[in-house]
Amino acid sequence: MSSVVQFHNVSVVRDGKLIVDDVSWAVEHDERWVVIGPNGAGKTTLLLLAAAYEHPTDGVVTILGEHLGDEDVFSLRPRLGFASTAMARQIPPTEIVVNVVMTAAWAVTGRWNEKYDAVDEERARRVLSEWKLDQLADRKFGTLSDGEQKRTMIARAVMTDPEILLLDEPAASLDLGSREELVRLLGEFANSPTAPVMIMVTHHLEEIPPGFTHALVVTNGRVHSAGPIGSTLDSETLSSAFGTPITVSRFAGRFSARGD
Repeated sequence: MSSVVQFHNVSVVRDGKLIVDDVSWAVEHDERWVVIGPNGAGKTTLLLLAAAYEHPTDGVVTILGEHLGDEDVFSLRPRLGFASTAMARQIPPTEIVVNVVMTAAWAVTGRWNEKYDAVDEERARRVLSEWKLDQLADRKFGTLSDGEQKRTMIARAVMTDPEILLLDEPAASLDLGSREELVRLLGEFANSPTAPVMIMVTHHLEEIPPGFTHALVVTNGRVHSAGPIGSTLDSETLSSAFGTPITVSRFAGRFSARGD
């Protein structure tokens, strides 16, 4: 069986700067990956490549058996769920939450003239309930807290039953309570036998949900280390990647890190 996502000698140059440098990486059907590394390491660019929102300058990116550049990305993207703060900014603040989720069926960010069936709204409301947002379904998106907006964007990303779910810093800027609620929900989702492949970018080990199986550590646009999460996110590897002594601990499936 071929990999769900495969990078082969992939590089990205943007405005003359090398952002991703000769990366080879493969994600299999039963894996949940976290991508971590210093600021500017190329994490979000790797995620955008895997989400078919960016193309490589060199090398080959294969997603669900399709090579980027050979396939119409608009036929590929409906098979992918993508949530990020940048995408949340594209949502009209006056759009009600159920429509924010439901419009994923048409891959648009605001309700306009597209037609929906009753089953679409039923599906959207069911997904909102699964992410503990059912009481907010008829609220305007712009009135939600950061945590509520981030969960809404994840609900939107899973609305179409994607084969790959890609999350860019889903817990960034959340307070402790909101972070822990989101990590718990993501952990339950990741542990579900029906969940899609998941790839999540984060800056903090404390934000990694239980159930994630693999880690990709990147520095300066290159792969520093990759493999099973327990043997990859260790003190030696992260101290080397971040250039400072770091002690990593793990308890009940959750990671934490502190500087020495």
